[in-house]
Amino acid sequence: MASIYKNRSVAEQVSVDLAWELLQDESFSDLQRAIYQTPEEKRRFRQLVVNSVMATDIVDKELKTLRNGRWNKAFESSLAQNEPPKDAIDRKATIVIEHLIQASDVSHTMQHWHVFRKWNERLFEEMRSAYKAGRAETDPATFWYQGEIGFFDFYIIPLAKKLKECGVFGVSSDEYLNYALHNREEWSARGMEIVAEMAHKYPL
Repeated sequence: MASIYKNRSVAEQVSVDLAWELLQDESFSDLQRAIYQTPEEKRRFRQLVVNSVMATDIVDKELKTLRNGRWNKAFESSLAQNEPPKDAIDRKATIVIEHLIQASDVSHTMQHWHVFRKWNERLFEEMRSAYKAGRAETDPATFWYQGEIGFFDFYIIPLAKKLKECGVFGVSSDEYLNYALHNREEWSARGMEIVAEMAHKYPL
């Protein structure tokens, strides 16, 4: 798979291809007609699907730079003064959808501390099992504490601020941002102890 997709967003591209192939099955013809009725609508829908799923690849710096550029163009009116209104609306809608799926992908970080802890531990367990089985090069216990702080600072909190800026969630966006800030603060204070506990719970 890595060679097929040239080592770029492998999991994401596999997901898109499998889902799109399934959608094209004739058993979903009613659903297809509900989503799109012309070749142009189909092309537009596929573009939205691809952009949305690819947005969940948080490792690819090039994709991140492109998303940030689209966000700036969509929400900084000075960058789109000479653009047709429909194009501006479509761009804004597309970039908001991308950020919604990003938030869904990491939603545990913007919820109650206990929810964050639950899913954080499950990911740690999964990655430690991969290391133990020889499928990963580094023991996550060696980088987990600092890695989570960086994740909050450079991804989660900026994402929560963008959700607030776009206005899709209304006052609920304050809740997401507040939970993200609180979880970052709590992790900073207790994270090293938690990593030690998890390392003991899932021994090598």
